[in-house]
Amino acid sequence: MALFRSLVPARSEVKRVRSERAFIKALKTATHAVTWSFKAEWYALAPRLKVVATPAAGRELVAPPPQGTGVKVHFGAYHGEIISESVAAFVLAWARGFFLPEMRSFWPRTEISGKCRTVSGTRAVVAGYGHVGRKIGEKLSALGMEVSGFGRKNLAGLPQAMRSADWFVMALPGTPETENFLDAKKLALLPRRAVVVNVGRGGCVDEEALLAALKSGSIAGAYLDVCKNEPTASFSRRSGKESRIIALARKGTLPANIVLTPHSSAFSPDYIARSFMEMKNEGVV
Repeated sequence: MALFRSLVPARSEVKRVRSERAFIKALKTATHAVTWSFKAEWYALAPRLKVVATPAAGRELVAPPPQGTGVKVHFGAYHGEIISESVAAFVLAWARGFFLPEMRSFWPRTEISGKCRTVSGTRAVVAGYGHVGRKIGEKLSALGMEVSGFGRKNLAGLPQAMRSADWFVMALPGTPETENFLDAKKLALLPRRAVVVNVGRGGCVDEEALLAALKSGSIAGAYLDVCKNEPTASFSRRSGKESRIIALARKGTLPANIVLTPHSSAFSPDYIARSFMEMKNEGVV
């Protein structure tokens, strides 16, 4: 809080609230709202509001302002540097055999000798080439990997690129257009050696199709930092049905070729500080 106060104009009134009820009450006089999420009905309660700013990157967390209000919405764009390290860490650990089942036995030197590889020269295909995707591409390129990035403008070339991917990395936003983006049809394009990485939104993956591909051996593995209907409800659309991936993890029966983390690829001790500095540098506060 001290950092935030030091970044805003000296005569600004900064009010910190600790509940949704208190937040709604404070909106009556607020010109700027810094929050994780913002509901559509709250705009009518904030007649002086000029800016809604969130540290989050996910567009689904803040409802768009009504037309004519002039309210600007700021989403965090600093996550890429952190998430790119998580992706690079996984890629290196997977390639060097850290997740091999043989590693659970004592001194499996012989067993893993032919199963470790270098990442230099391998190919990563990144779907979702915005702030986060580009940072991932830069980090993987620095490891000597060949990187192909795909966004809205060149998405037509993605299927062909997937056919030669060693790593298929997804950094897509959660929208109706990206729901089940990675389905059985796209999974069938990937070679058997390919590993799927999802650090975007859980809804972008057809989990049943992914589990079937992993079970059949048509792809080698997956690293999922996000899932459908996560226990942290704000990050996913709650349908009432728990994610199959989450259910398997809860039971301790997740396939060995899936590495699951709890939506933590952007965790960092300076996460909030980065957010506040970005808001200051971009003139948001």
